Amino acid sequence: MTDYWLGIDIGTSGCKVIAIDDRAHVVATSLTEYPRYTQRPGWSEQDPADWWQATCVSVREVTARLPDPGEVRGIGLCGQMHGLTALDRADAVVRPAILWNDQRNERQCRAIVETVGGPEALLGLTNNQMLPGFTAGKILWLRDHEPESFRRMHRFLNPKDFLRLRMTGDHATDVSDASGTGLFDVRRRVWSAGLIAAIDLPERLFPRVVESHEVTGALLPEVAKDWGVPAGLPVVGGGGDAVLQTTAMGVTGGSRLGITLGTAGIVAGATDQCPDNRGGLLQISCGNAADRWHVMGVALNTGGAFHWLRGALAPLAGDSELSYARLVELAEAAPPGARGLLFLPYLLGERCPHVAPDARGAWIGLTPQHGAAELVRSVMEGVLFNMRQIVDLCAAADLGMDEIRVSGGATGERQWLRLLADILNSPVSTVAGGEQGGALGAALLAGIGTGRWKTLHDATGVIGTATTVRPRAETSAVYQDVYQDFCSLFDHLDPLFARQRQKHEEK
Repeated sequence: MTDYWLGIDIGTSGCKVIAIDDRAHVVATSLTEYPRYTQRPGWSEQDPADWWQATCVSVREVTARLPDPGEVRGIGLCGQMHGLTALDRADAVVRPAILWNDQRNERQCRAIVETVGGPEALLGLTNNQMLPGFTAGKILWLRDHEPESFRRMHRFLNPKDFLRLRMTGDHATDVSDASGTGLFDVRRRVWSAGLIAAIDLPERLFPRVVESHEVTGALLPEVAKDWGVPAGLPVVGGGGDAVLQTTAMGVTGGSRLGITLGTAGIVAGATDQCPDNRGGLLQISCGNAADRWHVMGVALNTGGAFHWLRGALAPLAGDSELSYARLVELAEAAPPGARGLLFLPYLLGERCPHVAPDARGAWIGLTPQHGAAELVRSVMEGVLFNMRQIVDLCAAADLGMDEIRVSGGATGERQWLRLLADILNSPVSTVAGGEQGGALGAALLAGIGTGRWKTLHDATGVIGTATTVRPRAETSAVYQDVYQDFCSLFDHLDPLFARQRQKHEEK
């Protein structure tokens, strides 16, 4: 007899479900994709009904592959952070969910900061600055621009917690996901009553908050029957994907730094004390254990920029499929530095190292000598230069960097790892199961919540490194010079981004 735990990760592009056994080995996986809608520049929305439908499809596929689905012991949840899922009194969805990479609410974010007395006052309340990606600005945008939707909203949930509601009937979130709303006091691990009162939001909007391993409810009989698992399965708090992805790499403290190369790019470490977020340059979240805090910088456009490039070039490929592997093959045909071509990856604005919702993507230095190979390589280099800027911020914050672990979908192509090692001039290691991302972390939390492992340290102790890639000295030297040029570009173009926004607002 073997026990199993499910991890459900509701991501930006699809829902991933995995099952692990009592040795934390992944025994079954499934991914079901769904669309994202961008009706206007800077907007990003999804239909929560798509999340639920995809979840049901993937869970059924996973349980069908288990020798005995009746041996599933618990379920953990992971999901894209910061999303606003507005629900009415009957728990019906009021409008499409506004996602983490939506940039429409910069004005509301500025108003929040002004209302509480400035950036330092806000850091005193939450230990984070007010980023446009956070949920707080989205709620105020709804109040300002869709007052009827705001009036109908009785409660809001993060994306993974909408799944919890459908699974158990419970309105709850965990401390790591709550940290990404911009309305949470991460030092005390509670909602920031002072901030909520200052911006005049009703307390009824806010779900209860639990630690990541705590059981929040039991799987409803009708859902269990549809999924083919026992009714009443414990569902634990889970975690926000940016935090849980890092946890799933075994980055829970000490001198390790974790880098996630997904739709977004995350650089993060963990500590046993809540650090002061001087200047608000990084994001501080509660970790996935009660004595852990998570320190990170998030770039909005990493794998997402590469996904955009494939879509943009695909019509030129005719009937042949333009795969990610083919793009990487093209990039390898260009030299380091892409013959002087630089790419700024700010397709959806940026969060870190620059809080710049108005920023946009750009190629700099195009000449007739540049072809498809240079275009592709410059995109890969541009998103990784952006990641290096965040690594430098983490180094300045005294986060340990003796070991760099990497996970995320892009790590499936070794060229990404080679480029990252060369650009950082440091060895980088993938982790066993790292391709499963936050779904693995969610399943491990389910194991903790149901007694399989006693602590987060015990659960993540099973995670080891898989592959280590070391930098090439000659290539790293080239990138050191190119990196300096890349870092100078934002300051030159930022005034242009601001003027473009003003012109758009005047129309």
